Amino acid sequence: MYIPKYFKIENEEMIYDLIEKYSFATLFSQHKGEPHATHLPLILNKDENALYGHFARANEQWKDIANQQVLVVFQGPHCYISPSWYETTRAVPTWNYVSIHVYGKLEIVQDGKVVFDSLNDMVNKYESPESSYNLHDLEPGFIEGMSKGIVAFKINITKIEAKAKLSQNHPVERQELVIKQLENSSNQDNKQIASLMKKNLLK
Repeated sequence: MYIPKYFKIENEEMIYDLIEKYSFATLFSQHKGEPHATHLPLILNKDENALYGHFARANEQWKDIANQQVLVVFQGPHCYISPSWYETTRAVPTWNYVSIHVYGKLEIVQDGKVVFDSLNDMVNKYESPESSYNLHDLEPGFIEGMSKGIVAFKINITKIEAKAKLSQNHPVERQELVIKQLENSSNQDNKQIASLMKKNLLK
């Protein structure tokens, strides 16, 4: 990923937080000699420096993906930045965004306990605290049957590239003008970008 120095995220905790917050990712690999992508939620295991997830078994991308160096893209908030918001009209439009690229070697997981634990971690992440749904309450036979329809995997992370393009290449005064415009928007991506820009200014 092209990352000018002022857009590079180097804070590890911030990177992990973004991966966990925007965890519905795009997984790219080579399949039958061509680029292939699947959109799916992934769980970060910091202790193992790994990502866990699963394919639908009918998705043939898994059949030749083992041991490949794969790319996972986590897309954060993004929005259009209008030059009309600046103090001058001698400017051009741009786009602010946050994106994390994770590279790693993928291995297929077949151990039943590891598969169940990864599924359980995913359910616990996305279910609300008040939810009554719990994988442990389901019959083992039902879980085993449903698990036959998926292919679980683990990605051992080898490299992470993280970028936050938040108008850092513009003067502070201009960044403040952009933040004001974004905060007045009803669009949630705009508001999230404004929040990240404010945090960046307070560093």
